[in-house]
Amino acid sequence: MKRLFCLLALAASPALAQVGIEQPWMRATAPGAKVAGGFMTVHNMGQVPDRLVAASSPVAEDVELHTHIKQGSTMKMRQVPSFDVPANGRFVLKPGGAHLMFINITRPLKQGEKIPVILEFEKAGKVTAEYAVGGLGAMGPGGGHDMKH
Repeated sequence: MKRLFCLLALAASPALAQVGIEQPWMRATAPGAKVAGGFMTVHNMGQVPDRLVAASSPVAEDVELHTHIKQGSTMKMRQVPSFDVPANGRFVLKPGGAHLMFINITRPLKQGEKIPVILEFEKAGKVTAEYAVGGLGAMGPGGGHDMKH
């Protein structure tokens, strides 16, 4: 009986971790650029917390999870191991905050194109997202130079 309960609990776990990705976007890059930032809102519709633990894309050698940390009067980027997404909650990746850092991009990213990204969550597993490439200085998913936050 104890063994049956464990199997049922394991089988039910994926159903509890359900994530959705809203407005995944990134900025166009200048010729010769080696990095790009990616942004989105992650919604956890499940009843248990989850974590974004990794990401990958065919346009970059590596995709790291980054955040900005204020040290004195200076803002610095730091790689982090994961982003926590609360149960029935959300986690926002945005310019100046948490973001994906696409390292050693294989080519310039052009406004209007779509970039495939695989996001890996601790509980929900792999989720595929299509990132819209906005303008070079875009501040939001609309693609232009939207200065709203």
